[in-house]
Amino acid sequence: MANAHRHDGARASAGDLGFDAIIIGAGFSGLYQLYSLRERLQLSVRVLERAADVGGTWYWNRYPGARCDSESYSYSFSFSEHLEQEWNWSERYPAQPEIMRYLRHVAERFDLRRDIDFNTEVVSARFDEGRGRWLVTTACDRVFSATYLITAVGCLSATNVPTIDGLEDFRGQWYHTGNWPPAGVDFHGRRVGQIGTGSTGIQAAPVIAAQAAHLYVFQRTPNFSIPARNAPLAPQAQAEIKQNYAEIRRIMRQSTNGHPFLLSPQSALEVTPEERRARYEAAWQHGGLRFRATFRDLLTDRRANDTAADFIREKIRDIVVDPAIAERLMPRDHPFAAKRPPIDTDYFETFNRDNVTLVDLRTLPIERITPSGIKTAGAEYPLDIIVFATGFDAMTGPLLGFDLRGRGGRALRDVWAVGPKTYLGLQIAGFPNLFTITGPGSPSVLCNMPVPIEQHVEWITDCIGFMRAHDLAFIEATEDAMARWGTEVAAAAATLLPEAASSWYLGANVPGKPRVFMPYPGGMAHYRGLCDQVAANAYAGFRLSAG
Repeated sequence: MANAHRHDGARASAGDLGFDAIIIGAGFSGLYQLYSLRERLQLSVRVLERAADVGGTWYWNRYPGARCDSESYSYSFSFSEHLEQEWNWSERYPAQPEIMRYLRHVAERFDLRRDIDFNTEVVSARFDEGRGRWLVTTACDRVFSATYLITAVGCLSATNVPTIDGLEDFRGQWYHTGNWPPAGVDFHGRRVGQIGTGSTGIQAAPVIAAQAAHLYVFQRTPNFSIPARNAPLAPQAQAEIKQNYAEIRRIMRQSTNGHPFLLSPQSALEVTPEERRARYEAAWQHGGLRFRATFRDLLTDRRANDTAADFIREKIRDIVVDPAIAERLMPRDHPFAAKRPPIDTDYFETFNRDNVTLVDLRTLPIERITPSGIKTAGAEYPLDIIVFATGFDAMTGPLLGFDLRGRGGRALRDVWAVGPKTYLGLQIAGFPNLFTITGPGSPSVLCNMPVPIEQHVEWITDCIGFMRAHDLAFIEATEDAMARWGTEVAAAAATLLPEAASSWYLGANVPGKPRVFMPYPGGMAHYRGLCDQVAANAYAGFRLSAG
């Protein structure tokens, strides 16, 4: 095995650290990419991670109620049968601490930490055309060089704190859920204002409300949500999962979204109203994202989608005691699942508590933050703590968060000025030997994330292996291939997904961000086939050269 700690003077100039590959990020993506390049290709690899530990987005998202929305046994690596059999998940939907324990176990089991630099923030990466290598600079002025640069920065890691007048004058404490204090926050006896009701806000609100003296939920856009029905995994259930892992993984790879279930072959409009309602009720009682799979056309036919949306609105009406509050919580501006559909534990029930107030920002927008709270068009709310559950600068934000430059010193920020452009979500023209795991233009956030992550890592590893076997020095997407892929992504987006005008899928949650539908919505299984075909055709759409 190559020594990943070497200083290769033949390829690295004095003062920088030379490797075959540099990976940015030590979450699911970075850990598996490190393992694959090191163990399968015997490359020298270094992972640069700004956090103090592995985990990626799960390291930072420690907010109250943080929990995965994929079922635990499927939100895991499939590359090691031994790992599958030895790890025991305690719940149907794992909470953040358990996911962190899992990723730490992976890092230790496969001896990955020795090739990771923690507390190391990348501030720039540029392609040195003279040397044909990537030069990566960190915040402490260390310079690394590598033949290959692989970004494993995640899709949801660049926090989005909205610009609201007066925040700097607030005398209380404020936090963003995506950068939560390691020691946690004590809400007992405090007046708390939570801004945001996406997946994060829906998870956090019930937990905060159970502790706070009073919780004010500032809602801009009501959201559809399905009950998680979380529960412990009994030993018998764990044994059955482990016995059937091969079949579970087969289904996950065949499915549209990488989950261990397939879409129903039936249309919501092909059955009687009574049968349709019975199926929705069964899915509601079962809980989780399987609700989306009840019928095949919930994201392709607005009439079919309306049947699901109406059912969920009726459930909100049944759960929330005050009819006026229930009405304000009902989404009417987007189809069901056109925005990422959360799953929850007692979210709507939270608004039946005496110490919870819903503030509708559509009718009473925030005017400013005052030293003592939040002032809307209708009232001022005294607060001790503000929680921003306002999400992320998704997909592009993590890649634009450092100065990334390709040929001719051209910045990625300029290349993506009107929206992201990639080939397969894996590469960008003008950036040789740069691979972007689950980048814009890949299925990524529309899936159970370990599935596209593993597919990307394995494709990248195979690609680099092909290059080395054929004495090829560089690979770079062509402009034509990137343009064709952009057309493919746009055509696949001819669903109800773009109808959610405020969705972060479109970048609509970040002021000034170009409105472009960023993930590839053609389905994970179909996408995998396209990538396999590209590789089988000697990496068609990429320019490969010996130097």
